[in-house]
Amino acid sequence: MKKLESVNYKGFIWPVIIGLILWFMTPIKPAAVPVAGWHMFALFVATIIACITRPLPIGGVSIIAFALTVLTKTVPMEKAIVGFGNASIWMIAMAFFIARGFIKTGLGRRIALNFVKAFGKRTLGLAYSLIGVDLILAPATPSNTARAGGVLYPIIESLSQSFGSDPKKGTERKIGSFLIFAEYHGDMITAAMFMTAMAANPLVQTLAKSNGVNITWVGWFLAALVPGIISLIIVPWLIYKMYPPEIKETPNAKQWAEDELSKMGAMTLPEKLMAVIFVIALILWIVGSFIGIDATLAAFIALGLLLLCGVLSWQDVLHETGAWNTLTWFSVLVMMAGQLTTLGFIPWLSKTVGNSLHGMNWILVLVILIIAYFYSHYLFASSTAHVTAMYSAFLAVAISAHVPPMLAALMLGFFGNLMASTTHYASGPAPVLFGSGYVPQSKWWSLNFVLGIFYLVVWIGIGSLWMKVIGMW
Repeated sequence: MKKLESVNYKGFIWPVIIGLILWFMTPIKPAAVPVAGWHMFALFVATIIACITRPLPIGGVSIIAFALTVLTKTVPMEKAIVGFGNASIWMIAMAFFIARGFIKTGLGRRIALNFVKAFGKRTLGLAYSLIGVDLILAPATPSNTARAGGVLYPIIESLSQSFGSDPKKGTERKIGSFLIFAEYHGDMITAAMFMTAMAANPLVQTLAKSNGVNITWVGWFLAALVPGIISLIIVPWLIYKMYPPEIKETPNAKQWAEDELSKMGAMTLPEKLMAVIFVIALILWIVGSFIGIDATLAAFIALGLLLLCGVLSWQDVLHETGAWNTLTWFSVLVMMAGQLTTLGFIPWLSKTVGNSLHGMNWILVLVILIIAYFYSHYLFASSTAHVTAMYSAFLAVAISAHVPPMLAALMLGFFGNLMASTTHYASGPAPVLFGSGYVPQSKWWSLNFVLGIFYLVVWIGIGSLWMKVIGMW
């Protein structure tokens, strides 16, 4: 007799209770937020709590949330289903498929072994070298998802497996957990350092200009330089201390890597094809904004070439369960978060925060605004969506409270990236790296919470002083 799949029914208790409380707290005569906006908020909060209590895997939770959103008529089906067509989410899925090509051909292992050969004396050194690659690519790659998911994730996964670190075998803590989480934060920091390193940053420039603040590429870079470098140096070390890998030193790594490379022999035809197609994808990611090819289309082109050349089969794509799982749950969360804005809840929240800050000292106003901007990201599944919804409102409030306009504009711009230090759905790279299974959700949230405080202190404190020194306010 076949058994039923196990369900943690107790995990539904808190999501249902809190969701119902918020649902029935909807004002009888709502003035600022429509009834549907309040209901969307209740459903979203209940869904996030369910992601924490995990009555079902996150994909199952998201399917139930989707059904309830439509069933309660909070969002009509034709609008709810749009989340599954989001280009950024498909970019995430493509990153998984490209990573499969690296693993299947052995190219990822070859690259990983060369990294070990060059930097393999210490695990911390490996993390810095990988983040260094991200830093070099960042100015010319306006998709942090492409960098973290398409470029570095395949290398990290192959490197981890080379050391026997695999979440499927329960050995993720050997080295993979540390490298995955260190790269996530490295990518977040490099995204904050360059105007062209993340899709929402040019949007920040446009929105700031509409508020009378003209941000230049050089100005952004100079303002972010010192807090960025400090973060790149200290954050990997902090992660190393808080979430240490089991393998810390590999004194024989160079010789071992050389031996393994010798066993692999010369590059095979599938490896060469994988390398060429990867370079094509990388070039398209770098120059795509100039020739009209966005990052997601570039990834689709790369996958199409991998299939056309026989590097991957369609069965390989179908069996990449991590991609399809992420595509499902992230699409639902992005839809729900987007509807919070569309249905008026997020604009109301922004206005409420602004009205409560009038008359305060501008330094205190700036700190409060950034903290509110940062932690409100728990309600968003996209940095771009968050910037679109709240940046202009918060910048306007800051300027009206006499915060130096350039300081306010850039600080909010930086934290449009750094606020990804919250959840496993906070930005494009988050579901790619979290979806790999190397870092459990509890650790992802708790470590991010600590590092989020670090970013608030360093970027507001040292960052503001540095901008004063170089005369930007």
